[in-house]
Amino acid sequence: MTTSTAEFILRARQLDLQAMQNLAVRATLVEVIGKLVHALQWERGVTSIFLTSAGKSFAQEKIQAVELSTQAEQALRTQFAAQLHATSGVNSSMMSTMGWVLLDLGSLPALRAAIEQQATRTLDAVGAFSRVIAGLIELVFQLADGAQDPSISHMLVALVHLFQVKESAGQERAVGAHLLASGVCTPGEQQRFIHLIEAQERAAGVLLEFMDDDLQHHWHHAHNSANMAQLERLRRGLCMAKAGAKLDEAQSTVWFQVSSLRIDELVGLEAAMLERLRANCAQCIEAAEKDLEDSTGLVRRLRQNPSAHAQAVDLYYSEAGQPEHVPVLTTRTEHPHAEEDALPADVTAVVNSLQDLLQQQSTKLTQTEQELRKAKQALNERKTIERAKGALMSRLGMTEDAAYRALQKAAMDHNKRLLDVAEATLALSDIALGSSKS
Repeated sequence: MTTSTAEFILRARQLDLQAMQNLAVRATLVEVIGKLVHALQWERGVTSIFLTSAGKSFAQEKIQAVELSTQAEQALRTQFAAQLHATSGVNSSMMSTMGWVLLDLGSLPALRAAIEQQATRTLDAVGAFSRVIAGLIELVFQLADGAQDPSISHMLVALVHLFQVKESAGQERAVGAHLLASGVCTPGEQQRFIHLIEAQERAAGVLLEFMDDDLQHHWHHAHNSANMAQLERLRRGLCMAKAGAKLDEAQSTVWFQVSSLRIDELVGLEAAMLERLRANCAQCIEAAEKDLEDSTGLVRRLRQNPSAHAQAVDLYYSEAGQPEHVPVLTTRTEHPHAEEDALPADVTAVVNSLQDLLQQQSTKLTQTEQELRKAKQALNERKTIERAKGALMSRLGMTEDAAYRALQKAAMDHNKRLLDVAEATLALSDIALGSSKS
C-alpha cells in the first residue's frame, strides 16, 4: 500500500510537469499567432487606402505588407504541422480550429489577386481579412481556456482581450481610413466606426482586470500619450460629422499614421506580456521539475529502505523463508546510531510523509481551481456574448454592431446584465426570433 501511494504521488507530479510543458507550447503558439494577426491587420489597413484611392496610394506599402504576412503565415503553418503528431495537450477542438484557420488562410491568394486588380470593394476586402483574423483570435481564446495554472491562465485571458483591443483598433484604422479617403461621411460607416471604439473600451476593461499590475504602466503610458490625444481629436471629427458631410481626403494618411502608432504601442504591450508569459511558464516548469525530483527521491527511498515490518513480512512469505527465520522487530531506541538520512523505519513516519505530500497536492489543486474559476468565467462570458451576437446576425441578418446594440438595449430596457440577455437570446428558438423580426 505504501509503495502504491507513492507511485500515485509520483504520477501526479509527472502530470503537473507535463501540463506546464504543454502550457509553454501554447505560449509559443500564441506568440506566433500574434505576429500573423499583426501582419494581417497591417495588410488590411494598407489595402483599405489602396482600394479607396483606386490604387493611387499605398501601392508599395501593400506589396511590403503581403510579404510580411506571407512570412508570418509560413511560421504559423510550421507550428501547426508540429502539433499534428505532438503530445502537447492540444485537444480536438483546437485541432478543428487550426483546420478552419488553414482554410481561411488558403483564401488569401485569391483575395490579394482581386485587390491587385481592384475587383473587390474596400469593405468586402476589410471584411475578408477580418474573418481570417477572427479565426486566429478564436484559437488564442481556446488556448487560453485550456490553461490550468492560474498565473498562466490570467496572463492568457489578458492576452485574449489585448488581441481584441488591437483587432478593434485595426478595424477602426481601416474603416476610418476608408471614410476619410472616400471624402464623404456615410451613416452606416460612421456607426461601425463608433461601435469599434466602444468594443475597444469593453475589452480594455477585462484586460486591465487580468493584467499584472506592474505591466499596466505600458497601457497607461500609451493611453496618455500625445499620439493618443491626436487620435481622440481625429475620432471626434469623424464621430460628430453629419451624414453626407464632406471629409478631408488628405486626412486619411494622417489618420492611418496616428492610428498605426497607437497599434504599435499595443504591440509593445503585447511583447511585454508575452515575455512575462514565457517567464511564468519557465518558472512553473522549474517548480514542477523540483516537485517531481523530490517525489522521485521519496519513491526511491521507500524501495531501498522498506520498513522493518515490510521486511519481516516479505521474508516470512518468501519461498526460502521459514517462521523460525523471521527476524525480531526492533524499535529505533535499540539502534540510536542509525543513519540520520535513512527513511524512518516505523510505518507511522512513512505514512505521515506520504500524507504530507498528498495534502500538499490536494491543497494546490483546490487553490488552483478557485483561482482559475474567475479566469474561466471571463472567457465564458465573452464566448456567450459572441455566440449571441452570431445568432442574431445569422437569424435576423443583422450586422455585428447592430447585433451588439440590440443585446445592449435589451439589457438596459430590462435592467439585466448583458450576459443574462445573451444567454436568453441563445435559449430562444428560431421561431421566436423570426417572429420578433416581423
